[in-house]
Formats: sequence, structure tokens, C-alpha cells
Amino acid sequence: MSDIEFRDAVAVVTGGAGGIGRALGARLSAEGARVALVDLDEAAAAAAAAETGAAVGLGADVGDETSLRAMIDRVEGDLGTIDIYCSNAGVATGGGLGEDGDWEVSWRVHALAHVHAARVLMPGMAARGSGVFVVTASAAGLLMLMQSAPYTVTKHAAVAIAEWLAVRHGGSGVQVHCLCPQGVRTPMLEGDSGGRSEVGSSGRILEPDQVAGEVIVAIRENRFLVLPHPEVHDYETAKVADRDRWLGGMRRLLSRLGQ
Repeated sequence: MSDIEFRDAVAVVTGGAGGIGRALGARLSAEGARVALVDLDEAAAAAAAAETGAAVGLGADVGDETSLRAMIDRVEGDLGTIDIYCSNAGVATGGGLGEDGDWEVSWRVHALAHVHAARVLMPGMAARGSGVFVVTASAAGLLMLMQSAPYTVTKHAAVAIAEWLAVRHGGSGVQVHCLCPQGVRTPMLEGDSGGRSEVGSSGRILEPDQVAGEVIVAIRENRFLVLPHPEVHDYETAKVADRDRWLGGMRRLLSRLGQ
């Protein structure tokens, strides 16, 4: 079990203007944390902060290390040392193999954003012997999203980064968590008909606040993998047990979806 105290903790949630990020900010605020909601759209982040009880809403491009470092400096100057960091920002990219631009933005947001934040925050958390670092990956990071190679590959990278951080820093008292939901009712899913049909065929669509609640529970239990859709565990087990059979099943599903 964790000894984390949410009350008066300073928390940052990126991708905080909507979806899972907004719900995480609302839940952490309700738990008594002083929350900074961060989004590429600063006005949307400020509006979300006002509506959820977060302390502040800020703009930053988390895929850019300079922008991210400036945001962290501002949060720590205004609210204090960061205790909880939810690296949650995500992007929807082109289908199939995508274009070079799809790979670039996916790589920056789904992989390098976690690395940039960890470089800044992990040394201090390790020195203090406490801290929480949450990486939002996806069930696609354990399995795949057949519609998009850039999304699948970079979400796999997010899982690998979280695992590396957990091994490297978990023994120092820092908690690392990896969130891997399947379908969640967010603007990203609602705006992507192909992804929505694929996700909808394989599981339930959860509300963001349900996912946020699972994250809070996982932090309290100090549990690395957060699976709001527990069936994802069985899917991953089947994949590892017989990869050829799993790939064949995915090809059949792709054919049924007509994609």
C-alpha cells in the first residue's frame, strides 16, 4: 500500500482541458490536492480549472522540452514542489502507416513528453523518497490499435518508458503508474469514427471519471498497471501465450470491421 497523501499535495495533469485529464484534475482536487491543469490550449485549461476546482490552468507544449520545463518552473514557483505528475496528454494521428508528421507529433507527445518530465522531476522525487509519476499509455500500448501504426507504436513506447522508470526509480520511494484504458468517452474517441468502431467492437466505453477513479485507487495501492478495463489483462495474456493465434484473431477482427 502507498503512504501518499493527496491533501495539500501539488499535482500536475497534462492534457487537462478535457477527457481523462480533466477528470483526473477534478478527482485530485476533490481529494484536496492543489492541481495545475495543463493543456496546449491555455484558455481551455483555465476554463477547466475554474470548473473543476483546480488551482490553476496553464498552457504548455509538453512535447517540447523547453516549454515543459518552463511550465514546471511556473507550477513550482506558484504552488510548490510537485508531488504528483500525471503525464496524460495524447494526440490522435492519421490512419494506417500515417505520414511523417503523424509519427513526429505522436513520438513527441506519447513518448518524449514522459521523458522530458521524468528528467526534470525524478531526481528530486528520488532524493525526497516520495512522489507519484503517472504515464497515460493505452490498451493499444499493450495490444494495438489496428487503425493507426503511429498511435500503436508510440503507446507501446509509453508503456516501456513507464516500466523503465518503475525499475530505475521504484526502489527509491517514487511510485510509477501506467494507465492503459481501452475505450473512454473523450473528444479524441468521439472525433475518430474508425477508432471508435474498432474500440467499440472490443469492449465497453467508460466515462472519464470512472478512469480517474481507477487511477486514484491504483495510487493508493501502489499498483503499477492501471487497467480500467480488466479484460485487457486477459487479452494481453492471450497475446503472450500464443502470439500467432492472437495475430490471426486480430486479422479476423480487422476483416469484420472492413478496415
